[in-house]
Amino acid sequence: MTVFAQDALPSPQIDYAALAPMLVVFGVAVVGVLVEAFAPRRYRYGVQLTLSLAGIACAFAAVVALAGTRERTAAGSVVVDGPALFLQGTILVAAAAGVLLMSARLPAAVAGAVSERVGARGSEAFTSQASTAPGSVAEREATKTGVVQTEVFPLTLFAVGGMMLFPASDDLLTLFVALEVFSLPLYLLCGMARHRRLLSQEAALKYFLLGAFSSAVFLYGVALLYGFAGTLSYAGIGEAAARGDDTTLAMLGGGLLTVGLLFKVGAVPFHSWVPDVYQGAPTPVTGFMAAATKVAAFGALLRVFHTALPPAHLDLEPVLWAVAILSMVVGAVAAVTQRDVKRMLAYSSIAHAGFLLTGVVAYDDAGTAATMFYLLAYALSTLGAFAVVTLVRETDGSEATGLDRWAGLGRRSPVAAGVFALMLLSMAGIPLTSGFVAKLAVFGAASGSGAWVLVVVGVLSSAVAAVFYMRVIAAMYFTDAPDDAPTVRIPGAGVAITIGACSGATLVLGILPQPLLDLAERASSFL
Repeated sequence: MTVFAQDALPSPQIDYAALAPMLVVFGVAVVGVLVEAFAPRRYRYGVQLTLSLAGIACAFAAVVALAGTRERTAAGSVVVDGPALFLQGTILVAAAAGVLLMSARLPAAVAGAVSERVGARGSEAFTSQASTAPGSVAEREATKTGVVQTEVFPLTLFAVGGMMLFPASDDLLTLFVALEVFSLPLYLLCGMARHRRLLSQEAALKYFLLGAFSSAVFLYGVALLYGFAGTLSYAGIGEAAARGDDTTLAMLGGGLLTVGLLFKVGAVPFHSWVPDVYQGAPTPVTGFMAAATKVAAFGALLRVFHTALPPAHLDLEPVLWAVAILSMVVGAVAAVTQRDVKRMLAYSSIAHAGFLLTGVVAYDDAGTAATMFYLLAYALSTLGAFAVVTLVRETDGSEATGLDRWAGLGRRSPVAAGVFALMLLSMAGIPLTSGFVAKLAVFGAASGSGAWVLVVVGVLSSAVAAVFYMRVIAAMYFTDAPDDAPTVRIPGAGVAITIGACSGATLVLGILPQPLLDLAERASSFL
């Protein structure tokens, strides 16, 4: 019998305080699962919503308390530094807005008599019972009895926890685990729309299949990088590349790893899932996913290219340049032809992925700070825009996303049209909005690093993008409404808070951006 020494398998040193933000989110998610299993149905909605918002608030407080921390923990697999904390805070802000959008319930007048029962009012966005076939008797019965889909709250928190771990990962194994932790809940959430169930399930299936394929490519890249460096840690891979040995294997592995990350940000040519998923998923999920997933994925991209795959040793920079140019051009041009508001916003997100990549390729602290500021500004504008989309409804209760259905909205609902116009102007980069400051920052960082070609393409693409943004604004204010124009619902508390907060932040960051720019600059140095 072999006897192992007591110290043969040393236990990893874990600083639980440094991991507190993620531990809080995962802990609340687990409690949410227990609530689903044991709490009476009529109490679940209130308990889940309270738990989710309280958990996000506590996690954000933990992020603030950790400001200035710079350390590695969990056997070196997780790093807590400025970029990780800034991005985690941004993800939590997007998560809070997403949960508030998901909490919207059917108005009493729409829900009918069953709304008088406690907990009987179903969700505006989510089907009463996702496990039933669309249009089946079981689905109609679940809707009639007021069944509420509250599993969306713990699913969202699991996704948030994975997203928070993604930019804080410091080795490839942890990065892959985080990728799967936040991807799997999103696949489920995309297929739970209340209306247009078949379109929603098609979106979920496409996202799952293409996501699984990208994960396989990602994992193959991890295997090649491990074969090259003999380690999964970012620092170890970076040191192996710096030694100047044959880097062919590292370039192949780094390329495949980059493909997996670029899929998550929806960059061209890995963007085919974006329009269909954005259109088919429940709108609150689309808004949350569009904002938070981009923050997490770009955070991981920044850390990987600053530590594991430095351009000085691996010639991957031309790949990012090509992807950035294609994303800006294809996203802007394709958006002009769209007749659906959600698909237009999807192609807009593709173009913004290209703009963000111009900050990534700067490979310095200025580029990192600009990219992080851009991510926060984009997240707020996107969430505000999708919050307005949830309010414009057809007579059957489904969302009116056709561009022609938004004609005359400025006269029928000046507030909703004004907020949506503000978000579009921010995305277009019009002065006095956060989007203008964000684009100016990333273009300035790119030009400072010599990437003038990307700056020129970015400016031209922004001009093209302004065309389809202005087209929507013109339709809302300068076109007559159709006879059967959709209604604009009065927002509930959660939607109203989201719209107000996103609108205010978009204006404040456009007029007084310097405090946040300074914060991003102080937090831009990787450990």
